Amino acid sequence: MKKRGFLTVLLCILIAVVLPASGTKEAADASAKVDITYSFWGTPDEGAAVQKVADRFNASQQRIEVQIMAIPHDTYVTKLNTLATAKNLPDCGIMSEAGVLQFAESGLLYDISSMYGAGDSKPLDSLAFRYQGKPVAYSAANEILLLYYNKAMFDKAGVPYPPVDAKNAWTWDEFVQVAKRLTLDANGNNANSSAFNPNAIVQYGAMVENLTWQLEVWCLSNGSGFYSEDGSKVIINETAATDALQRIADLHLVHHVAPLSSGLTDDGVQRSLIAGTCAMTTNGAWNVGTSLASARSEGLDYGVAVLPYMKEKVTICTGGPNVVFSQTKHPKEAMEWVKWYMQEENSWDLIESGIWMPILDKWYTDEALTRKWVENPNFPPYDDYKKAVVDYAREYSRSTSWYYVNNTNDFNTLLGSILGEVWTGKKTAKDAIGQNYAQLVSAFKGDL
Repeated sequence: MKKRGFLTVLLCILIAVVLPASGTKEAADASAKVDITYSFWGTPDEGAAVQKVADRFNASQQRIEVQIMAIPHDTYVTKLNTLATAKNLPDCGIMSEAGVLQFAESGLLYDISSMYGAGDSKPLDSLAFRYQGKPVAYSAANEILLLYYNKAMFDKAGVPYPPVDAKNAWTWDEFVQVAKRLTLDANGNNANSSAFNPNAIVQYGAMVENLTWQLEVWCLSNGSGFYSEDGSKVIINETAATDALQRIADLHLVHHVAPLSSGLTDDGVQRSLIAGTCAMTTNGAWNVGTSLASARSEGLDYGVAVLPYMKEKVTICTGGPNVVFSQTKHPKEAMEWVKWYMQEENSWDLIESGIWMPILDKWYTDEALTRKWVENPNFPPYDDYKKAVVDYAREYSRSTSWYYVNNTNDFNTLLGSILGEVWTGKKTAKDAIGQNYAQLVSAFKGDL
């Protein structure tokens, strides 16, 4: 396996506030504070905003002092590598999802199993990053994949809205049939009509976001995946996995119900639903806050539903994780800060806007908390969102592979390039994956 250049590190930053000699020993001990540094990507202004949250924590107790280390996003990982080499990593910090297991394998992350006690409301199990069976990070926010749709397009076609309850989720074939009824050519013919012209489509029935990491959900839904359940081997060459990928491609190539998408840009909701080119699209829950709430204020009447399924009903989750670096001399204090910082109350603006979802189980099971979260103008109707998002996340969500597999950046980058010829019909998914399987295994092992 290729070495990645990470070093085991040691950081000890302790600021002791020493009282005058006339003070008692007890007073001196009580005034001593442990200094904790938390790294965060962003501009200085963003860092200052996070520091304000840290200031509230600092004022709430007298034992720990948190300072923020703001690092530009584009150089964040490089900076952490430099700090690791200098044995000067912060005590804790945020990381990208795909980087957690890489750091854990290099011995840089602390086992945070003790961060939540027996009586605590814990993060959803799907939000735990695990290395050798132990949690080394929890996502600071939850995000799952959903189905969004344009209500006006459904109403005009006389088609019932997609199911919000996973118990009634559409099968894949049902999804395709609805997409055909909603796909229209310039003469108003839908894709079921013998007069339909696939070269003059003015409205597509659906778009399934084919950003590489999001495609994993369909392989899982078809009874396979990118990797085995224990993360020990690559199984994307299984027939069930390649068939699932081919079904995505065939929405455009065979059924003519979806536009050609390269899977290279993270703006699928904007290009489809908001642009008015597609009646349905799959994407992440964060889109409620990043684009759909403002689109609604401009006239888009959209709804939210659960994903269709092939064999198994499933969605996948993700969310930027917080970690404690392994060689800090203050893991207890670092965990206390991280646990406090990840409380929903400290990121309420992001949750209320719809960009983030809560992580703690109680927000999904306590109706009063759920209503506090969901009942606001930025969200779809409470009953719909409760079933299609809250219940769906709690009952049907599985961890995206970077929660338990290393080297997913390299794997996904390679897979994305391999699938380019599948989306255009130059190769079948079976052939493209089969011909490049050895390279995918090398990427999985870190040998590229």
